[in-house]
Amino acid sequence: MRARIYRPARTAMQSGTAKTHDWVLEYAPASARDIDPLMGWTGSADTQAQVRLRFESQAAAEDYARENGIDYVVLPAHDRKPNIRPRGYGENFATDRRGAWTH
Repeated sequence: MRARIYRPARTAMQSGTAKTHDWVLEYAPASARDIDPLMGWTGSADTQAQVRLRFESQAAAEDYARENGIDYVVLPAHDRKPNIRPRGYGENFATDRRGAWTH
């Protein structure tokens, strides 16, 4: 069974970097999903698709895969430079403002 090891990107609903520091080992789906004829839900009999293991480093994830005989592929992490303003949100309430605060 093939697995992939990657570091997840941040979601579109957050501006921070929460849950992006750990590495994830995730199994590839063994079979395609099928549609339930009565309710229209998609499902699968593949229980490995539900497994997501988190590790603190890429090396730890690779060691786990090797110890358990899991064939894996490592996807490289795409690091972004942080977008940090010099004074940030606190600048809105600074007492040493040079001009009047307006909208």
